[in-house]
Amino acid sequence: MDRQSSNFRVISRLSPLEEFDAPIELVFDVLTKPEHVRNWFAPFEDKMTVCSIDLRVGGKYHMVFVTDDGTECSFRGTYLEIERPTRIVDTWLFEGWPDAEAVETVDLHETDGVTKVKMNLAFRDQAGRDHMTKTDGHEDSWDKMEDYLKSLVDPSGTVSGT
Repeated sequence: MDRQSSNFRVISRLSPLEEFDAPIELVFDVLTKPEHVRNWFAPFEDKMTVCSIDLRVGGKYHMVFVTDDGTECSFRGTYLEIERPTRIVDTWLFEGWPDAEAVETVDLHETDGVTKVKMNLAFRDQAGRDHMTKTDGHEDSWDKMEDYLKSLVDPSGTVSGT
């Protein structure tokens, strides 16, 4: 699997801009540390079984969750760029769609304690992009991440659990 982002045409799927009432450093950690990711990545009532993250350029990640019907959903990739706490670029592959490898770019920006997260997936071709027609699981994961972040920030804005 080629890891060069220049080989990916911009056939993109841009997620809606997500906003979190949390400092950018905490949001970055919740996106990149296994002890946090395992609390929100799996949508619905699905269960995380693997959450491995080697957060460095060239490092790999692997996340697996199992659905209620026993289906295993495995995601993996390699980090291409890390600019803590504002940007993450990595390869992205859902093993159920081996022809849908993409480059994922996550940009974070904080204003007045609110962190905005923008995510984009750039696919090699339209066939890979066409897999991304259903987003309910992705939206549920964002909702779970928002709830998880709220549990880490008390009403006065003090951060705990980092």
